[in-house]
Amino acid sequence: FVMLEKKIADYICLETINLDLKSKNKNSVIRELYDNIKSTGKIKDETLGYKDVCLREEMGSTGIGKGVALPHAKTKAVDEVVLTLGISKEGVEYGSVDEESVKILFMFLCPEEKTQEYLKVLARISRWIREESFRERLLKAKSKEEIMVIIKNEEK
Repeated sequence: FVMLEKKIADYICLETINLDLKSKNKNSVIRELYDNIKSTGKIKDETLGYKDVCLREEMGSTGIGKGVALPHAKTKAVDEVVLTLGISKEGVEYGSVDEESVKILFMFLCPEEKTQEYLKVLARISRWIREESFRERLLKAKSKEEIMVIIKNEEK
């Protein structure tokens, strides 16, 4: 019996994707993404999950450059990996390593004990976003469905 390798797309709930984030700064954009992810009903302790994302952010900005941020946390608030993404047309002040404003945000929560999965999700997304064409496609996407197609195509 082989565990089928989960793909990033498997962790994303389509309805949580937001192609037009309204927030202008880091704290409010984290809250906006988190509120989207909460709608999945997969977060057992919503206060704890949010606190853990904020604590992780205090350790060091998850703004990894090239207009991308990956706010995330390992937390007891979830039993499985939950992931969402949002696009900010205007860009958000995020305190990124390259000081560019952030337009693409992936947020995910991971159970504390699932370190392998956690590292895999981080590594995979980090690899994709190095490609300008991938970032361009996400920014040009017109629908949540289109975002999912872009991500699924990356995983082929």
